[in-house]
Parts: sequence; C-alpha cells; structure tokens
Amino acid sequence: MAEDFAKAVEDGLKLAKRVYLGKDSRTVARRMAPPLMERSTNWYLPSAPMVYAVISDPRMVDNPDMPSYQPYVHGMYDPPALIPLQMMGVNLNVDCYVDTAIIGVSGVEVDLPTKSYVTQLIGEQESKGIGKIARPEDGGFLTPHIFTLTIPQIDGGTNISIKLRWSQKLSYNAGQFSLTVPFCFPEYVTPAIKKISKKEKIELNVNSSVANGILCKAASHPLKEIRRHEGKFSFLYEAEIFKWSNTDFRFSYSVSSGNIFGGILLQSLYDYDQRDMFCIYLFPGSEKNRKVFKKEVVFVVDISESMQGRPLESTKSAISAALSKLSPEDSFNIIAFSNEAFQFSTSMELASKDAIERASAWISTKYTVGGSTNLFIPLEKAADMLSNTRDSIPMIFLVTDGSVKDERNICHWMQKRLTNQGVLSPSIHTFGIGSFCNHYFLRMLAMIGRGEYDAAFDLDSIEVQMNKLFSKGLSTVLTNITIDAFDDREEIEVYSSRIPDLSLESPLTIYGRYQGSFPDNLKVTGILGDLSSFTMDLKIQRAKDIPLDSVLARRQIDLLTAQAWFSENKRFEEEVAKLSIQTCNISEYTRMTLLEKNKMLKTLKHFGAWKKKGDPHIVVESELPEMILLQRLSVGFGDLIATAENIRPGSQEPELPEVAKIFIKTTSNYFGGICNRCCCMGCIRCCSKMNNQCATTLTQLCTALACIGCLHCCSQSCCPNQDD
Repeated sequence: MAEDFAKAVEDGLKLAKRVYLGKDSRTVARRMAPPLMERSTNWYLPSAPMVYAVISDPRMVDNPDMPSYQPYVHGMYDPPALIPLQMMGVNLNVDCYVDTAIIGVSGVEVDLPTKSYVTQLIGEQESKGIGKIARPEDGGFLTPHIFTLTIPQIDGGTNISIKLRWSQKLSYNAGQFSLTVPFCFPEYVTPAIKKISKKEKIELNVNSSVANGILCKAASHPLKEIRRHEGKFSFLYEAEIFKWSNTDFRFSYSVSSGNIFGGILLQSLYDYDQRDMFCIYLFPGSEKNRKVFKKEVVFVVDISESMQGRPLESTKSAISAALSKLSPEDSFNIIAFSNEAFQFSTSMELASKDAIERASAWISTKYTVGGSTNLFIPLEKAADMLSNTRDSIPMIFLVTDGSVKDERNICHWMQKRLTNQGVLSPSIHTFGIGSFCNHYFLRMLAMIGRGEYDAAFDLDSIEVQMNKLFSKGLSTVLTNITIDAFDDREEIEVYSSRIPDLSLESPLTIYGRYQGSFPDNLKVTGILGDLSSFTMDLKIQRAKDIPLDSVLARRQIDLLTAQAWFSENKRFEEEVAKLSIQTCNISEYTRMTLLEKNKMLKTLKHFGAWKKKGDPHIVVESELPEMILLQRLSVGFGDLIATAENIRPGSQEPELPEVAKIFIKTTSNYFGGICNRCCCMGCIRCCSKMNNQCATTLTQLCTALACIGCLHCCSQSCCPNQDD
C-alpha cells in the first residue's frame, strides 16, 4: 500500500502544478517537483500531520490557461491522485506527565463552514445497528504508524480547521526523559502566495511533581521558558516563518537523582467505575555504577519459515548485540524453534569471549525451517535450564511472529511453575513481530513472568525495538518487588497480576483502582542487584494537575484486554469497552465511527433570544449526525491460519469465507483476523508508540490522525488551517 500511496502523491504533485495561484504559479510548479535522487517510497510518506485532496478525475483541476493539458489523454487516476494541501498555520501542544506525553487523546475533529466531522468509539453491540460502513480504503493503517481517514466531500477553496490528539510514552535512559514528535513538513505544503501569513507555534508543559531537580537538556526548536512554579515549567515557541519546520520536535530533560526513588499519586474520578485511581511510580535514578544482577539468560527464538528474511536477520543481529553486553560472570543459552527445538548448548554457558563468538556464529548459520510452530517445548526447555539458578537472576527472552493453539495452557503452566519455583523464578520478556502473533498472549506471558513486552509491526523497526527490550531486561536493578498494603486489602485492585522488575532503562508504574480511603503508609520492598534487601517508604500525594486517567489509559486497556483474553471474563471485556469509549482509545471491544454533523443557520428566535443590533442568526449542528462505521483498527488476537501457512509479517492475508472464520473461532478461540491496514488515499502521520504500539501501538497506540478527501475540488487551492 505504501507504493500505491507514493504513486498517488507523485501524480498529485504533477496535478498540483495546474492549480491556479496567480503570478506565483510557476514558483509552485518548480517547488512541487521532488529531487531526482530522493524519489523513493519513503520520501512521499508523511513525516508530520498531512492533508491531501483525493482526485480521481484530473478534469476537476482543469486549467484553460495551460493549453498543453489534455484531460482525455490521462483518463481516471487509479489509485486516485493525492494533492498535498497547503498549510496556513500549525499549533503543537505537548503536556508531559510522569513517563507520558499528552499531545492529545486518540481522535479526529474536522471543522468546516457547513459541516463538522469527529471520530467516536462505540461498543460492538451498538455498531451492529449502523447501516453505513466505510470502505477499507476510506480509513485504516497505511503502515503501522500512519493512520488514514477520508472525509467524504469538501468543496475547493475551503479553509479547513483540523484538530488531532494522541499520546505517547517518553523515552528514558540514565535519568533522562526524551520526546520526539513528528513535525517535519515537506516544502510543498508551504503556501506559495507570499502575502499569506504563516504562523508556527509550539507549547510545551512539563509537570515534574513526581521528581525534584528537573533540568532541561536540549530542544530542537528555539523554546523560551515562560513559567516555572513548584515542579512545573512551561515553554513557548511562536514565530512567523518563511517555510514550515523541516525537523521533528525533540525535547529532553533529566531527573537528577542518583538513587531509586518513587511515590504514589491518587486521583478522584467520576466515571463508570465509581472508584478512585492510584499510580505508584519507581525511578531507577541516574547512578550509572549501580549494581545490576548477575544473569542467567536463555534466548528462545522462532525460526519458522515465516521469519525468513529481515525478521530473522534482525533478530540475529539483536541477539549478537545482547550477548556482547553480558559480563564474563553471566551465563546464557539459545534455543531456536519451529516444530522442534534446536539448542546452542546442552547446558548453560559462561559468557566468555570464546562462548559468545561461538554462539554468534551458531545463530548466524540458522535458517528458517518449515512446518508448524511448537512453542511449549522450547519454553519448557528454557525453564528447566534455569530451574537451579543461584545467586543470579534467571531470564527468558521469547521472540516470535506467530500464534499457537495452546497459548492459554502455556500461560497457566508457566504461572503454576513460576509460583512453585520461589523467589528467584525466571523473568520472562516477550517480543512479537508483525500482526499474526497474539500480542495479548505475549503481554500476558510477560506479566506472569514479571517481565517486559514489546513489539514491531513493521520490518524496519524490528532490530531497534528488540535491542531496547534486551537492554531493559539485562539492566535489571530491582526484582521481586512487593507493596505491603496490596496483600490483604480487597478494596484495592492492581491491574498487573505481578509487579514487573525495575530496570535502569525504564521507570516502573503500578496502577489500579481503590474504594474508600487509601492506606496512609505504603512500603515497597525488593531484592537489589547485589542480592541485598531493599525497602523504601512511599510518599502519597494528590494528582491535582496530572490527568492519571489519560496518562494511563492506553496501558490499562492493553493489560485488561490481556486479562480478558486469558480469563475469558466478560466483565473485563465490558470494562475495556467502557474505558475505551471514555478515553477515546481504540480497543478490541469497540469500533470507531465517523460522525458527520450538518450545520444549520437559525435565527435567535428559536432560542428565545433576540438582538436588535448585529446578526440575528446563529450556526447550530444538526441533532441527528450521520454515523459511518470504519474498518476494524485493533490488532486482534493472533492468526492461527497465517501462522500455519507461514505467511511472512507484513504480507496481506487472504480473506477467509465467513463459515471458515466461525469454525476457526469455535475450535481454537481464534478471534478473527488482523487489523485491516488498508490505506485511504489521503493521510496524516500517526504518532503513537501507545503502545506502546499504536501503539505502541497501537501499541503503544494509540493514536489517530486525519485526512481530507476532496472529491469535488475546483481549480482553486485548498488551504488547511491545522491546529496541532
């Protein structure tokens, strides 16, 4: 779909030369031509929020002043051409809380003179009553990080106001938080008419009430500090510019504390749950010499045929890099699996230089193997190898791109085994590649094993994301974390069944709901890297200026969905649906719709008011907006058929007959397919590493952007007034 998009933009840039802009038209024509050396597919993909006019018939932009144009020669565009619309203004608002940046919450709003459009999430049952369903090309994912949405019809010459909202996690390393927001606009969205005012504005607010000693490090744009008060500071950049920003917005700040520190935030909520929210946060501090655990590590790697090519090569590189980070006192092993398991060594090997070289050579020679995927056998072998660990922390890293039928049984088995193993039971870190694996199974397995989960939905990000996961796990500084008040209080619900370990590479957040009064004193305990005991009292404070419900929404939805899948509990599904609708974050149990509201001009008499002077009319929205049901945007619960057929990540799975889908769902708890990632022919960049995937999703996910389909564009130019 990215190639189709590139062709559509290239056609649109050529067609845009015919848009009449007075004496500046020639300037536009020269600027529209992309550099010859940069005409790759990625060059045309949006690197910031973008808006395009969707043109299927080139005669819509016929220009009689250019006699060389012959519409009958060109015919209809297939796919439709995309003309990038010129941007008159852009405002970016960023609010940072704890480890999350709120650039908004997932959603899209488009405001026009006669109509307005807004996305809205509804429940599965409610969605069944909607008669108008959008085509796949009218809304979905062009790539895992680019969401597209087509607005049905906008007249040429219309000024368009767009608001985009999303959230994303901040990066963390050695006591420093970093944020990157897509903000690099191509030259061809700069208005060619020089008299048009072009204003660029960035507002950044950081609420540092969770930590003291905040120090701003760097920024990509010339921010000016305008306010600083009691752990909060604000920055502003505002300017009249000649052309739009050509670099992403980047900002970083450090939390100056050498020791582990943390606290508790409480927030009173008035929502469907009728319980208040708490968030316990732990920061590893910036002490680089902090003792990390001696480790015994087993890498469990999928080498089924679907991993052929970049997935397996990226995995090999990431494992080799991880092995090089082990100290000589650590030990390791590697298990490669498809329908059977292959071990690097019959026992754990000390991480000597020779052993690491032999392991790197061994994994480099491994090629994909056909047949089915059997996950239980390699996990059992890995757990057996780590069953007698002493004076070190055992770890399992699982990498896969597929689904298996016995995933719930694997979770139950691992849960029972880790419970019986005692204090130093293995931590399990999981990594999913592509859309065919069950990411909720992998998330649940990591939760059971006190580990981290991460994923890569596109081939380009596999090695980078996997390196991050390995680095987090290998830099564990605090394990077996317990909170004393959680054990015997039924009125406190913790969303995570087991508290994850604390890593130097990432702060830790534990959250949930409580009823009544929260304990006055809370104590956190754990085991440090030198195997000594750790105890710390946590300070409680009210989160007056921190919207915990928005900050934690994506993570709550992902964890509760994993628990709903694992337990097959309808109560969890209903809770996810309510939380999804309330916070505007997509989920497996809700559907996204596009609401079209017509604006009507009415006199003030209709509202019991009248003005003798001024305009006696007011614009109001129609009472019954039209609702259009979009395609599914969630990631689904894995794909057994694609796994069995060894379909590679990124490939489009053939659509199954409805009867086959019902049969598969009934016999193997398969919940029906992958997220539909088809593109409409107009798009904006989606920032969502919700997920931590979308977000990260969707993961991380979470995120939504918009595009405009200008189906009846005349020869005038369309200019978006972009808000965020």
